[in-house]
Amino acid sequence: MRDLSGGPRVLLKRLRELMAEPLEPQERLDRIVRQIASNMVAEVCSVYVLRADGVLELYATEGLKKEAVHLSQLKMGQGLVGTIAASAQPLNLSDAQSHPAFRYLPETGEEVYHSFLGVPILRTGRSLGVLVVQNKASRNYREEELEALETTAMVLAEMIATGELKKITKPGLELDLTRSVTIDGDTYNEGIGLGYVVLHEPRIVVTNLLNEDTEKEIRRLADALGSLRISIDDMLSRRDVSMEGEHREVLETYRMFAHDQGWVRKLEEAVRNGLTAEAAVEKVQSDTKARMMRLTDPYLRERMHDFEDLANRLLRQLIGYSGRTVAEGFPNDAIIFARAMGAAELLDYPRANIRGLVLEEGAVTSHVVIVARAMGIPVVGQAAGVVALAENGDPVIIDGDGGHVHLRPMADHQRSYEEKVRFRARRQEQFRALRAVEPVTKDGQRISLMMNAGLLVDLPQLAESGAEGIGLFRTELQFMIASTMPKAEEQEAFYRNVMKQAGGHVVTFRTLDIGGDKVVPYFRAHEEENPALGWRAIRLSLDRPGLLRTQLRAMLKAAADGELKMMVPMVTEVSEIEAVRELVQKEVQHLSRFGHSLPRKFQFGAMLEVPALLWQLDELMAAVDFVSVGSNDLFQFSMAVDRGNARVSDRFDPLGRPFLRILRDIVRAGERNKTPVTLCGELAGKTISAMALLGVGFRSVSMSPASIGPVKAMLLGLDLQALTAVMEEALNDTHPKTSMREILVRFAESHNIPL
Repeated sequence: MRDLSGGPRVLLKRLRELMAEPLEPQERLDRIVRQIASNMVAEVCSVYVLRADGVLELYATEGLKKEAVHLSQLKMGQGLVGTIAASAQPLNLSDAQSHPAFRYLPETGEEVYHSFLGVPILRTGRSLGVLVVQNKASRNYREEELEALETTAMVLAEMIATGELKKITKPGLELDLTRSVTIDGDTYNEGIGLGYVVLHEPRIVVTNLLNEDTEKEIRRLADALGSLRISIDDMLSRRDVSMEGEHREVLETYRMFAHDQGWVRKLEEAVRNGLTAEAAVEKVQSDTKARMMRLTDPYLRERMHDFEDLANRLLRQLIGYSGRTVAEGFPNDAIIFARAMGAAELLDYPRANIRGLVLEEGAVTSHVVIVARAMGIPVVGQAAGVVALAENGDPVIIDGDGGHVHLRPMADHQRSYEEKVRFRARRQEQFRALRAVEPVTKDGQRISLMMNAGLLVDLPQLAESGAEGIGLFRTELQFMIASTMPKAEEQEAFYRNVMKQAGGHVVTFRTLDIGGDKVVPYFRAHEEENPALGWRAIRLSLDRPGLLRTQLRAMLKAAADGELKMMVPMVTEVSEIEAVRELVQKEVQHLSRFGHSLPRKFQFGAMLEVPALLWQLDELMAAVDFVSVGSNDLFQFSMAVDRGNARVSDRFDPLGRPFLRILRDIVRAGERNKTPVTLCGELAGKTISAMALLGVGFRSVSMSPASIGPVKAMLLGLDLQALTAVMEEALNDTHPKTSMREILVRFAESHNIPL
């Protein structure tokens, strides 16, 4: 085989001309393989495209029998072509027929060809097909020939990705890029959403593949790399980045990649082979990702995400991408896909258009999930690899009930879920009909059903859900979504607006709970080994009394001549309650001195989240007007379970005997001290766990607005006296053979209670 006829640059130039011509897809493919064969002086050039059924079909050839086109097929992993597609690695053979993976296809007439060079057609590391050249003479192809073929494969990848080949795909078949995929994850918020994918951090789509001035592209690449390195160095030198810890390790990895000369050489080689700087980054990124996806070492696979993020940063530098406005091209039925995101980022999107949220990371108690739950959005988390499989605009179904994401669903699947959505809508209508119904159990016990909130967008759901009031208003969300610290006047206006929109319903404000995993962008974070156990909530507020006093003053002024109910989070010792009460008294004196009106009624409470308070229950009850159990943190701390760690967060059952006994003790302490006790947390939002809470003595619970209807429907048919007797016996059993969850399910079934 002679030197390339004019080299890869000439080949790419001719391919660019072919791509611009108004040709039918089959004719364009046929002319592309002829051009490649001519340029590389190959006797055969063939294109195999991967179908949704895992079959590689011959779509075009120059040199093999024409009747084999759309007839010859190989399964993924079968034959040389199938091996290349499965491994996402090229094969360069001097005698193809002696390779153990060789498979003879009699309809092609390829038995006379010995040398073989095949490369995967890749997009974001995924194999979309295989490009092959062959010759009769036995020889190994040179490195520059391999590079040329890989570069050419990028043009074919773009042709496949744009959907151009759909026209020549057999009826009833689909290409792999459009195949239906189901990804299993965890249920973070129930509900079903049908819509279209919106990638939270959209991939940069490189459309300008072929360069016209190599030296200019080399300079562009060098400038972008320089800017990227400077930005990473800046992040590492900033004072708000700890000198130790995971964040710094990630940035150090970024810097190592950005200065890696092997990576830079590959990028420059791709440019010299005829690609633009951005197309070179995409090619090297895709090649590297394809190799790293086959690694089994979890540490090295994690580095794949670091490398991919770095390459995307470089692409943004090259094309001058500064981010899009969230409303730009935003569909009416949007399902947002993200590896991870903050609560403020979700709120940037048009609320009315969001039908679901899919996360690769996160936990059921992360703040973006809490906000999504407040907005009534179905959420599936821990959906591994889902972002790489999706493209903007792909149809998708999110099943928040089962924890499934159906990407590009088949028609019958779509119809099935449309019926489920209609059924859920009918159920919601039934729940809405219960809004005005008093929440009284079958045996006459009245239950107070409150809702959790944290944003003004939550307030309309107070009337829609039929909640009696807001049992937990998370004031920190206002701080988390702001770019700067909210001023005293802004806080006061916000709290006043909340109480106004609540329309006379009780609102229980929780004082600021930031720190730990609740990061605000303008507050300097401190690296902590165990942030959930660290400097957060009331601990932080007492160390920064100016911050707390500003909030207390804003609440007192906002509730002038009205009622104010507030509670303190993360209390560990009763002395902390007394310290906050002293600050409240100072603010009352200050406002009185300057003639400000005060609330006519003030209730002061504490969150019970830290197990240490379980040995101070009587002192606690005497020190406050009410207690609210924060079930999320109390369970986490009691069971030594990191609720953000997916491996252990579901290891222990919150309906197990140990935790239910703790909750029963708290209720009894409230009864003997005549101190109201309520519970706010995820435990109250599930019908079975809400039933368990009523059974251990709670008569007031607070939950997400969407949970109030199902919980009310449950309690209306509940014989609470009978349930209490069953649970009391089960909790006192020291040698149980049946779990509490099984006992509760059995009780519900025997009493015809909807769960």
